[in-house]
Amino acid sequence: MSAAAARAEPPRLAVFDLEMIDTSLQGEVNGQPTDEQARLLRAGDQVRKELAESGRFRVLDIAPVNAAAHGSNLQACGGCDVKLAGELGADLVMTGVVQKVSNLILNINLYLRDVHSGQLLAAASADMRGNTDESWSRATNYLVRNRLLAPNYGAPQAR
Repeated sequence: MSAAAARAEPPRLAVFDLEMIDTSLQGEVNGQPTDEQARLLRAGDQVRKELAESGRFRVLDIAPVNAAAHGSNLQACGGCDVKLAGELGADLVMTGVVQKVSNLILNINLYLRDVHSGQLLAAASADMRGNTDESWSRATNYLVRNRLLAPNYGAPQAR
């Protein structure tokens, strides 16, 4: 393969399932509802699908390291997300967290890092109003379309 062809290939991206930070009274009393766990998995699948369909990334299968990822707190594990993505041969890794304040106030945060340097390349965040399948799907789609796939999103800006 020529050097030009290698450069034309999209970066390999590992997108891990989203995690939940629940500071709501409902979460403290009842624990995490199964519908929220299902939404976390669907949101991760939605991000993978939409980024793969964009053609800008080669989204990798996370199955070989998924159990280890679920056994870690990817947001606070000291770079284990980068290590796990590296085991998959990824160039980039994406993690995400949903912060739940209440059933009315939630926020999705996505983080894109370079696997080779560990450097944060981009972060995207969207607020949701309502804890429904539709609100999660719309917020996730908004982040992918209007942040992650937006031209020059995360690129350094001239001062």
